[in-house]
Amino acid sequence: MATQTNEYPTKAYGATAPDSGVGPMAITRRGLRDDDVLIEITHCGICHSDLHSARNDWGFTTYPIVPGHEIVGTVSAVGSGVTRHKVGDRVAIGCMVDSCMECTHCDADLEQYCLDGGMTGTYNGKDRRDGSLTFGGYSERIVCREEFVLKVPDGMPMAEAAPLLCAGITSYSPLRTWKVGPGSKVAVAGLGGLGHMGVKLAAAMGAEVTVLSRSESKRADAEKLGAHAFLNTDDDAAMKAKRGYFDMVLNTIPVRHDVVPYLHLLRIDGVQVLVGLIGMMPELHTGVLLGRKVLTGSGIGGLAETQEMLDFCAEHNILPDIEVIAMQDIQTAYDRMEASDIKYRFVINMESLRAEPAVAT
Repeated sequence: MATQTNEYPTKAYGATAPDSGVGPMAITRRGLRDDDVLIEITHCGICHSDLHSARNDWGFTTYPIVPGHEIVGTVSAVGSGVTRHKVGDRVAIGCMVDSCMECTHCDADLEQYCLDGGMTGTYNGKDRRDGSLTFGGYSERIVCREEFVLKVPDGMPMAEAAPLLCAGITSYSPLRTWKVGPGSKVAVAGLGGLGHMGVKLAAAMGAEVTVLSRSESKRADAEKLGAHAFLNTDDDAAMKAKRGYFDMVLNTIPVRHDVVPYLHLLRIDGVQVLVGLIGMMPELHTGVLLGRKVLTGSGIGGLAETQEMLDFCAEHNILPDIEVIAMQDIQTAYDRMEASDIKYRFVINMESLRAEPAVAT
């Protein structure tokens, strides 16, 4: 695979240690391979996993790390063999930048579940060809294999498009997998970045949508986002009245919690899909599953499904609720995100990074 000799010095923000915080960093993007696309990043969404990865909360971060996997921008150059994209195209990159593209999962458009070493993460992954560390979207530009570059639909605002690449597809994929549509009864547990997208998407698919929350303050927000009902999970009588009612509980809660109350809400063969929790959960008495309740998890979607999601959102005018920030405000954004002080997603305007002086390599 031929590679152009020119590399691309790039301003970025990243972390060098668990306690370093995220700050200015100089990185170098590789020269274009024949099948590569060079993208000038306009916006990058901020995900909870960025924070956890920067601090090594999950124990597998390799430093230095440049987070960011909700990336949108414009194509500024292409490799000699690229056919999918051209200079000037509005494009996007999500949570992965490569996979083997040959295994049975990749052949089935499930690149996120690649059997040959897993997908290559947009950041903190290992390049499949040269072994280098991948750096994410908290940066001026990015180089990516053309198949993993998606198209931003015409008319979709770039800032709002960014969170769709993680929060959007993570909510969309299970709704599609379990065939949510008119007549479906969907409960969304948690009303953060993932949850608010789950409400909007399920409602647009024609489902009856209920938000599950312990906080009465979320009732008005749920209605505003398009939910048809609100169920206070601390109200024992109300929870009992809805036993066996829902086809799906889309569980977006990101912290350790008891999933059993949500299983009771499911009808026979109903499914609770965990999309927010990564880590251990409390002990589960399997007796509750004997009612043919399904407890499962879901990651992001494959490339085709992610493009489908972008097109669906454009068709139905579904956009995340965002707050645009400067790159220099990333640490404040992390603090506010931990305090749940955002409705519902931060997005970085990368012009703020371009305005900074260059940092020595």
